[in-house]
Amino acid sequence: KQWYQRRVAITAGVTEILWTFSIYLEAGAILPQLFMMSKTGEAETITSHYLFMLGAYRALYILNWVYRFYTESFFDPIAVIAGCVQTVLYCDFFYLYVTKVLKGKSLVLPC
Repeated sequence: KQWYQRRVAITAGVTEILWTFSIYLEAGAILPQLFMMSKTGEAETITSHYLFMLGAYRALYILNWVYRFYTESFFDPIAVIAGCVQTVLYCDFFYLYVTKVLKGKSLVLPC
């Protein structure tokens, strides 16, 4: 029984490390797309919509954290910090998306 408890503890530790890595990876995974968009100065409409939906997902996730904090007193600093970093990375793109794409113009970054 004791070896089983140790194995469960080790597995839980590895799972926690992998989960934390995936959260940080998700926060930084958008950087190559944003970098290429800034390098070329424009983005296709479908790419713009895709990036906007990813950012909207993250913004709604922040609302989920607020809800869970007030209803369950649950707070996960790793997820909150990574999510806030990812949302900050999207802010400039959100502004361009709202001012250009939603008005029917193509997304061309200012030089």
